[in-house]
Amino acid sequence: MARLVSVSLLCVALAGLAAAAANPARAGAQERLVTLETRAGVTQKFILITPQKPVAAVILFAGGKGNLDLSGAADRPVLGWGKNNFLVRTRADFAAHGFAVAVVDAPSDRKERVGMRGGFRNSAKHVTDIDAVTAHLKKTVRVPVWLIGTSRGTESAAYVAIHAKEKVAGLVLTSSMTEDNSDGRPVTDLPLDRIRVPALVVAHEDDECWATPPDGAERIAEGLVNAPKVAVKMFSGGDPPLSKPCQARSAHGFLGIERDVVAAIAAFIKSASR
Repeated sequence: MARLVSVSLLCVALAGLAAAAANPARAGAQERLVTLETRAGVTQKFILITPQKPVAAVILFAGGKGNLDLSGAADRPVLGWGKNNFLVRTRADFAAHGFAVAVVDAPSDRKERVGMRGGFRNSAKHVTDIDAVTAHLKKTVRVPVWLIGTSRGTESAAYVAIHAKEKVAGLVLTSSMTEDNSDGRPVTDLPLDRIRVPALVVAHEDDECWATPPDGAERIAEGLVNAPKVAVKMFSGGDPPLSKPCQARSAHGFLGIERDVVAAIAAFIKSASR
């Protein structure tokens, strides 16, 4: 059972037409920093955005090392790393579709340079930490909880979906890890037949990251033999890359079509929830 260490009930209210025009997804939302004690001597932080009358909750897993280095006051979270990550930079867009959003950091015992790479994402400790986040959302927001990962974060989302004790409602994988490397396990190496919730696999046809080839989406879908609903969504287009192929400001991170991708994910979640 997780214990709440610190959480502010204060909200960051974005008021005024100028603020709404600059970032309409943030208007009226709540953003706060939550810290849970998940294991003995270990805490798990996440940014929580709570729109009015949420229809579901989503836990977002950034890629790479996953160490967002969250800090700041409880009512004003500060990102130390990962602000360009696809899921991190679109968190307010998910909230605009009516989802409570939890953007998870690496736990306090994985704050070194390697972060959650090297096998932590497919560990019982990781499942325990995310179970605590799921339980917190179920208790406070009281809506079904979905897991969404991108790049290396797909390893987290898929592994937790398989092993979680706290039941989740569904799974979304974007730019999924399907090639072997020392940072963790490919999603295709996990026992995907144990996933029994709706699943959406999203890719970009121009993703040039060697570890997340677009055809890997179909390979993942083929392994989801016991999921009640499975869909693959392939995107194209967007803006010219501003980063290397495996970094987020490229087709790998759906640069220029972020809102289209979030809208497709939101539609799938809402459809599967009906």
